[in-house]
Amino acid sequence: MRLPGPRSLRARLSIGLVLLLTLACLAIGVTTVLALGNFLEQRLDQQLLAVGGRFPASLEHEKHPDADNQADTRGQSEGTFGARLLPGTATHASVVRDESDTSVPLTSADRHALAALPADGHGRTLHLSALGNYRVAAVHGDDGDLLVTGLPLRPVEETLHRVEMVEAIVFGAAVLVTGVAGTLWVRWSLRPLNRVAATATEVTRRPLASGDVAMPGPVPYTDARTEVGQVGTALNRMLGHVGDALRRRQASEERLRLFAADASHELRTPVATVRAHAELALRHPGAVPEDVSHALERILSESERMTGLVDDLLLLARLDAGRPLARDTVDLTRLALDAMSDARTAAPRHRWRLELPEDPVTLTGDAHRLHQVIANLLANAYTHTPPGTEVTLRITEEDRTIGMDITDTGPGVPEHLQPDIFERFTRADQGRTRAEGGTGLGLAIVAAVVAAHQGTTELDSRPGRTRFRVRVPRSPAPPTSHP
Repeated sequence: MRLPGPRSLRARLSIGLVLLLTLACLAIGVTTVLALGNFLEQRLDQQLLAVGGRFPASLEHEKHPDADNQADTRGQSEGTFGARLLPGTATHASVVRDESDTSVPLTSADRHALAALPADGHGRTLHLSALGNYRVAAVHGDDGDLLVTGLPLRPVEETLHRVEMVEAIVFGAAVLVTGVAGTLWVRWSLRPLNRVAATATEVTRRPLASGDVAMPGPVPYTDARTEVGQVGTALNRMLGHVGDALRRRQASEERLRLFAADASHELRTPVATVRAHAELALRHPGAVPEDVSHALERILSESERMTGLVDDLLLLARLDAGRPLARDTVDLTRLALDAMSDARTAAPRHRWRLELPEDPVTLTGDAHRLHQVIANLLANAYTHTPPGTEVTLRITEEDRTIGMDITDTGPGVPEHLQPDIFERFTRADQGRTRAEGGTGLGLAIVAAVVAAHQGTTELDSRPGRTRFRVRVPRSPAPPTSHP
């Protein structure tokens, strides 16, 4: 299992600094203790060499009856150990206590360890059961015996323990202080990078998909000698390119919007004139040839269709321009009833269901445009489903939000069209004739009107079930500006 590590650069740098310092202090401490321990052991070896075997040699008292049965402890430091070993005889062992010698009991392991010492005069570390760790050296005596002299290692061990404790305190404080200071230094050093990241984050929060987008100002860190400066320079260059591209796109969209609005406006008059003349010709009291009458009816039908297309284009142009809609109290229940009644009349072979709350549902908005939303969604449902399909319109209330769900049991929206279903001129059947299908603007108008009411539109479709979900706030916030 892999443990999670720090993610931010600041945390990684701070932790890395502390770890490196800790390792350095640990290496220095270990090296110091080892060097000091080796030095103190060498000093003990020098003392052992200076003392020689005088103290253990004096442990054989039979040769000196006038010595009052006392070992020679002159010049011996407190705790000096001495042992005299003869082949086949017991070992005499004593330690200096208060300028006199005291016999030391030796275990079998102690005797074997002492007997195994080479008589070369070099110091070696030996553990004695009754005394602890000693630094001992063995030499040959005059009578072929083995003389062992030892000095206690306790002062050395205590000194090393004190050094270790001091180093732990000093190095611990150094690591703590350096860790805090290093963290503050890293944070101060990375402030320019934080500014760069904040600028990039601010760009991601801008609505770059549409509209006139104001890019944030450039970051001031552009020193090419530093890594942060290089990143800042690259970010400023990128912001410049993105801002220029957005301005070009906005200008192009504005020209297209003006063209659509102007063209639609200019088309209204000639289309209305053609429609009026077609109606007038059909009302002629005299006999009209059948082919002429059919042509006039087709002219009237197409002019009506073109009138609807022009009106839809003008509506989308107004919504794109951000023109505010009406803000009246709207009875959504009444709109749903009217729209469902019109849908039943237009498609009587479909099965229609209307689900409404017990109390009337009201909201603030444009009644005409909201009716158009419901009517377009119902028309989309019966246009693209076969007769007998069940279509359900459900109105719900959710705190401050009103929901409108239109569900049908038809074949569903093709999967490749679902991402662009609310785009303009998106048609489910690209091969049908214009006389049989719509203009591809109905769902685009739904999305635009709902967005103007600060709502959302979603599609969930699969074979056998298609649902359009519309959510609008009960009381949308008033527009802040008027173009």
